[in-house]
Amino acid sequence: MGEFIIGADDGETYDIELEKDLLEANKKIALENREFFDKYKIKTIDIMGSIGSGKTSLIENLVDKLKTKFKIAVINGDLTTTIDSNRIEKHGVNVIQINTGKECHLDANLVRKAIGQLDLTNLDLIFIENVGNLICPAEFPLGSSKRIVVISVTEGPYMVVKHPFIFIESDVAIINKIDLVDSMKVKIDDLIKDIEKINPRTKVVKVNCREGKGIEEVIRALEL
Repeated sequence: MGEFIIGADDGETYDIELEKDLLEANKKIALENREFFDKYKIKTIDIMGSIGSGKTSLIENLVDKLKTKFKIAVINGDLTTTIDSNRIEKHGVNVIQINTGKECHLDANLVRKAIGQLDLTNLDLIFIENVGNLICPAEFPLGSSKRIVVISVTEGPYMVVKHPFIFIESDVAIINKIDLVDSMKVKIDDLIKDIEKINPRTKVVKVNCREGKGIEEVIRALEL
């Protein structure tokens, strides 16, 4: 067990506003990452969502449910802190912290650096918690097997239609904090319809991470 903090060297982090060739460079590295994961038969899940949506809580629940079945590591992305990785490490899995500085997303190169700190021969599953953002991460594939987007009812009734691209890129959409739906006056069925209009292939799962409700459905949706 242990915690490593990965930071980007000058010129290594790809910004959303940079030229198309850098986006293509990221895509190339992502494909290389995927080949690397496939070589070691490691399933990788990129978990995207805004700050406070419940990404870390979801990972904690998944780790607790799956750590007797899989050998798991978690890569946490954040601007500067280790708050989330400290939470995950308490669950008895290896954690790599990536600090991006001012960048609002992880990129494939940083993930490649992070996996260099892991013993891939002793892993079955890696969760990658992306930086809290609903825009930038969608354009930067990391080489993962699947991509999740986590939203919560506290983000309001229009957040899906306001951020369509991230749902186009997702295999599974998690609607969290369903216990607060009445107080937030949000209709979950409307959120589901919005997601299905954008990407009918996305599997939608309703959860309450605080109480661990819906986690088994998430596991089935991820085919784990």
